[in-house]
Amino acid sequence: MTRKGKKAKNGTLEKRNEPKANRLTVPGYEPSAKNAGVLPWKWAADRLKKSRQYWIATTRPDGSPHLVVIWGVWLGESFWFSTGAKSRKARNLADNPKCVIGTDDAAEAVILEGAVELIDPQHRDLAKFAKAYEKKYAWNLREMAQPVYRFRPSVGFGLFEKKFEQTATRWSFR
Repeated sequence: MTRKGKKAKNGTLEKRNEPKANRLTVPGYEPSAKNAGVLPWKWAADRLKKSRQYWIATTRPDGSPHLVVIWGVWLGESFWFSTGAKSRKARNLADNPKCVIGTDDAAEAVILEGAVELIDPQHRDLAKFAKAYEKKYAWNLREMAQPVYRFRPSVGFGLFEKKFEQTATRWSFR
């Protein structure tokens, strides 16, 4: 499925069509036929918006994983965050922009695989990100003067622990 970005009504942040959802199959776990269905993308987007902390998994140059907690904001169908230019994750992302982002509640987890891009300091949506970040964390992001990244998902997974066998969902953004 080809996905095309569209301008939002306000003319800035990208608005995409909802990703295609299907049942997640996990070897060793039989999906339940009872109330079988998929989680709606709105379920995932709500959790991405309200999560306070997020997990980010990157890959070190030697191929070993690196997992840390970050702050960020879900805006315009992408995840925005900042990190120190010399941090391990920034150095990892400079070598390999592919990473995984996860929400903070494992009982209602949203896990997204994709890649980041470094945002130009003059980017038209940077001010919206900084304002949303300050509202969420009471922290002026601009004072830090650190690089900002935008993560765009290619595939996602939704796991609602209480009904895992009935609702485990995979979303495709392609």
